[in-house]
Amino acid sequence: MAPSSPAFPPSNIFVLLGVGLAGILLMTRRLRRRVTKEDFGAFVQRLQVLPPPPPPPPKAPHPLTGLTFAVADAFDIEGYVTGFGHPEWVRTHESALRTSPIILALVDGGATCVGKTVIDELAYGISGENNHYDTPENPLAPERVPGGCSSGSAVAVASGLVEFSLDNISQAVMGDGDAYIEGVDAVGGVRIPGGYCGILAFRPSYGSVSNMGVIPVSPSLDTVGLFSKDPNVFHRVAHILLQIPFGGLRQPRSIMIADDCFELLKIPTSSVIQVLVKSVEKQFGRRLLKHLNLGDYLSPRLHSLKQLQNGTKNDESRSTLLSLANAMQSLYNHEFRNSHEQWISSTKPVLDPFISAQINRSLANTLALDCCHSAREETRSALYSLLKDDGILVIPTVLGLPPKLNAKQILSEEYLSHTFCLSSVASMSGCCQVTIPIGIHEKSPVSLSFIARHGADSLLLDTVKSMYATLQEEANIASKSNFSKSSISKKESAEIAKEKGNAAYKDKQWQKAINLYTDAIKLNEKNATYYSNRAAAYLEMGSYLQAEADCTDAINLDKKNVKAYLRRGTAREMLGYYKEAIEGLSLSLSLSLSVSLSVSHIT
Repeated sequence: MAPSSPAFPPSNIFVLLGVGLAGILLMTRRLRRRVTKEDFGAFVQRLQVLPPPPPPPPKAPHPLTGLTFAVADAFDIEGYVTGFGHPEWVRTHESALRTSPIILALVDGGATCVGKTVIDELAYGISGENNHYDTPENPLAPERVPGGCSSGSAVAVASGLVEFSLDNISQAVMGDGDAYIEGVDAVGGVRIPGGYCGILAFRPSYGSVSNMGVIPVSPSLDTVGLFSKDPNVFHRVAHILLQIPFGGLRQPRSIMIADDCFELLKIPTSSVIQVLVKSVEKQFGRRLLKHLNLGDYLSPRLHSLKQLQNGTKNDESRSTLLSLANAMQSLYNHEFRNSHEQWISSTKPVLDPFISAQINRSLANTLALDCCHSAREETRSALYSLLKDDGILVIPTVLGLPPKLNAKQILSEEYLSHTFCLSSVASMSGCCQVTIPIGIHEKSPVSLSFIARHGADSLLLDTVKSMYATLQEEANIASKSNFSKSSISKKESAEIAKEKGNAAYKDKQWQKAINLYTDAIKLNEKNATYYSNRAAAYLEMGSYLQAEADCTDAINLDKKNVKAYLRRGTAREMLGYYKEAIEGLSLSLSLSLSVSLSVSHIT
């Protein structure tokens, strides 16, 4: 299993004579970029760590036989200097004396490691841009960033550079997306590039995969992650990483859509949610779907964050998510400084100004640090209670399309804080999360994320494997019909509003439920259920006249709507219309018996 470096042909060299015109320079740079990025700029170093020989028949082959993989340049491989995204780190460190145990586990499983990939400078950042090694090119959106910190890893998988080996495992054969790559995720370093490059990305539960032989970034948050394009390979390799047995696919009992998180999206929200809703309906049935406001749920449960909010002007729900993101950033900066401040002070490396500014943002006091650590435990406990053993939470992975290269957008405080609102949910709770691609919008990848409680990795992986094909099918249907905010049918938008209204009703937010049911009615005036549901909310508010009117409208639309008769009877009773109330209740009883007999007969 000793690593060896394969020989490579010398790079093509462009010689420019007479570079007086800016146009010539620009064209040359473009041409040069195309030539020097034959591997999309994904790799820092090519190498090989070979697996042991396969066992002779009739013994089964190693579980990962024939697969090739690469690792981010934060993992140790014996005989090579771990570069950590900066040439000064390479200059001031010796070659690794041993290979990271997680790499050895995958190699022992039959896979071949073929190289190290580019990461952000000191693995610090989410853009994937690195001035020292150049920025890997996003294969699906070349003018946009690939995302970081594990940018090269995501690009290598998305471009098909590291593929399934069809015959000789010592050669990487270009196949159809069966590669997998390891990366490092503290605040989104695997999930974000997965979203930007349109591939599967897995952040396991915190502490479930060994970090030995990996340069630390933020020890309280660091997790070894996984990229792949193929859901079957993804599922298989993840089980090897986690050292959990294969078994029958488990199914979730609830799939919860965090509506407030989707409100952060900068692309049409309805189209993304519709792909999800239709996929869940087709795979498991609508009964599993629930809506919730994650910020509202977390707010009373994260007491430590109250001391970090400092009177923010945002609403309480958004304030909670922003405070959680702030706590994650503070913890991340503090632990990074603790790990690497001595090296930075002694070596004085040239750092990107933005990274320098972020690193130098320290926590104000020890109390704030204690609050951040307490918030981690509170977030894990809150999500454990929410998701239990069989729940899946769905949020966007990123805010929308990948930012353009060299754009200031990704450096803005608002963009970072809103992005971290999403990534902090799993980072601060230690929950497991998978980024899932769901199509293309404006020539760029779109994704969403599934989250399961800490330790429920097997359920999460099984859910992704079960739903992946259906999600892709619905995404393709959406793209073919030019799915956009304007092309979502009014009926579909009305159903989304109704589901949100149902969630508000269950949370006893009566006025919010009424507003959402009203939105549904405006979009589809011919649905009796919307009127009947709004009537139920009006009853809770004591608005009996409005409830009676809504029930009457519902009955006019659907003469067999039993709930509308019952609710109108209740409203009339409260208004003192006792005779009409009794007549209505009697009619609803006879309808109920009729429906029961009919259903029984059909069954």
